[in-house]
Amino acid sequence: MQPNQELPISGELPVPVHGLNTSQKWHAFLMLLTREVLRFGRIWMQTILPPMITTALYFIVFGHLIGPRVGEIDGVPYINYLVPGLILMSVITQSYANVVSSFYGAKFARHIEELLVSPMPHWLIILGYLAGGVARGLAVGAAVTVVALFFADIRVHDFLALLLVAVLTSSLFSLAGMINAIYANSFDHIAIVPTFVLTPLTYLGGVFYSIHMLPPFWQQVSLFNPILYIINGFRYAMLGISDVPLLATFGILIATFVALFIFTLRLFHKGIGMRG
Repeated sequence: MQPNQELPISGELPVPVHGLNTSQKWHAFLMLLTREVLRFGRIWMQTILPPMITTALYFIVFGHLIGPRVGEIDGVPYINYLVPGLILMSVITQSYANVVSSFYGAKFARHIEELLVSPMPHWLIILGYLAGGVARGLAVGAAVTVVALFFADIRVHDFLALLLVAVLTSSLFSLAGMINAIYANSFDHIAIVPTFVLTPLTYLGGVFYSIHMLPPFWQQVSLFNPILYIINGFRYAMLGISDVPLLATFGILIATFVALFIFTLRLFHKGIGMRG
């Protein structure tokens, strides 16, 4: 610890007295982002290729084998109806996976402490990891879209809404991944939330069906699933159809992102899950 740093009080992490100027903060942010991009880019056969293969299998099984029996949903061929949900499902899982693995790896290797005692403010560290998660989520989303071009007729109804939903979704689940990593005490713990929470909510979020196909009771139950709104917002941006209002999608995304960011910042300030 440098002489001009304050000592931790009541177990809280030390906060450097001297901060960074705007240019230094920008370079620090780019450093974190570049490191994260290089981290998942070097192992693209493990980070980008598997979602592409999985998506191709979804199109073959659900699109070509089951799709003709389903026919159309809201006037859209079933294979085209699948496209938005499959793309966004990849964005969600990959954004989450990138941050939870990277941040927990930093905790495990104990080099997260170098960032925590540096002059970088906590919000900047969070944004750096978040940007890395967004980069991986959007990269995988783009790769999955390329795969979808071989199976379906892809058209964009509202490009701005498409971009906003994709970026907000990847940002939101990057933050969720960081919170999971903060509380995790082992590598097994970082798999609990994706397995028992994220995957069920995603599959029940309208990726493969419209909630109007469900009985009335389950339609009402589905409305409590936040991922339903996110996927339908993305589907509206691509196909112009949705089971829920687009404003509800943006309201949930923005409100949840702000809440999770404030909560994550509080965890950093208190040093929860980051002290040795």
